[in-house]
Amino acid sequence: MRFHPAKGLAVAGAIIAVLTATACSSGSSPTSSTSTSTSAATTAPAATTPAATASATGSSVGNNSAAVAQITANWEKFFSSSTPASEKATLLQNGSVFASAISSFSSSPLATNVSAKVTSVTLTSSTQAAVKYNLVAAGQSIPSTGTAVLENGTWKVADTSFCALLSEAASLTNSSVPAACKSAS
Repeated sequence: MRFHPAKGLAVAGAIIAVLTATACSSGSSPTSSTSTSTSAATTAPAATTPAATASATGSSVGNNSAAVAQITANWEKFFSSSTPASEKATLLQNGSVFASAISSFSSSPLATNVSAKVTSVTLTSSTQAAVKYNLVAAGQSIPSTGTAVLENGTWKVADTSFCALLSEAASLTNSSVPAACKSAS
């Protein structure tokens, strides 16, 4: 199957439009609670995909393979249509701010069979990583990038990455960006 950028963008836009519509009801702003701890994760990391790779900047990043495994597992779990909304909120930085948007999207028919496949992880500090992934929906794979952050000992999807998806949808659908995203750092 050949990738058609316009069709892929339309599929992504449709998925993200639902996120935007449901997230707009969230009026509270997130608080900065990113942990600077390099302690071991509080959740056991799942096996990483063979394509996921790590490159650390400096020796203070800690256990690279464990971080990459947890980032990969948590990123893919966050975007999986089979993950309950309550669990997705725990995998997103400041997830409680976006809980209602996540819940609304998870119950939408457009969320069926949505997933992400991490292709690489680059640790950029002891608390951040760059993530390359493919967002998969309606048979289309859309290459994307984002950031993972270490929050309270767990690697999570950065709220700025989530908000970037919502902002993209807002520009495609002429809708507004949620107030929580305007406050996300």
